[in-house]
Amino acid sequence: MARPKGTGADARERLVAAAGRGFRKGGFGGIGVDALAKEAGLTSGAFYAHLGSKAGAFRIALDDGLAYLLNGIQEFQMRHGEDWRDRFVDFYLGDRMATGLDEACALPTLTADVVRADDETRQSYAEGVTEIVDKIANGPGQPISRDQAWTFLATLSGAAGMARAVQDSRLREQILSAAANAAKAI
Repeated sequence: MARPKGTGADARERLVAAAGRGFRKGGFGGIGVDALAKEAGLTSGAFYAHLGSKAGAFRIALDDGLAYLLNGIQEFQMRHGEDWRDRFVDFYLGDRMATGLDEACALPTLTADVVRADDETRQSYAEGVTEIVDKIANGPGQPISRDQAWTFLATLSGAAGMARAVQDSRLREQILSAAANAAKAI
């Protein structure tokens, strides 16, 4: 017997991925449940069955995006050892800036919406970024304090958001270069 459309882990994964893309591109207020479900190739009913609500979908997409960033940092630490931070800076403010907004890092694209989110989402965000900062502070290479790790993360995220906001390519490069230099100096 065939599985009904919109059930199972595959449907949930497609919905989470679609929610992440939709919220990163349009923000929480810029996309509705119907559009998120359509992006996943499913119905609004499937959306509610798997993710509960738009706010719940945002929280899940946020958690997924922060986990993706954490995993990327871990991968850079394993692959590059003591040189991981400089290489991560070059990647994050280089190659990653070439992706579309729908595939951009969740940190600079979703933070503004977290500010207006419910307490549960804000708590989840705090836990996620704290875990990322701990991973940065405790990574290989010259040790850095948690304060320095917060500065490192905020510099990268802030620069990514600002660079995506400007249309002038020279200004964009100036933002990215200044932030890369600052992050590497930490």
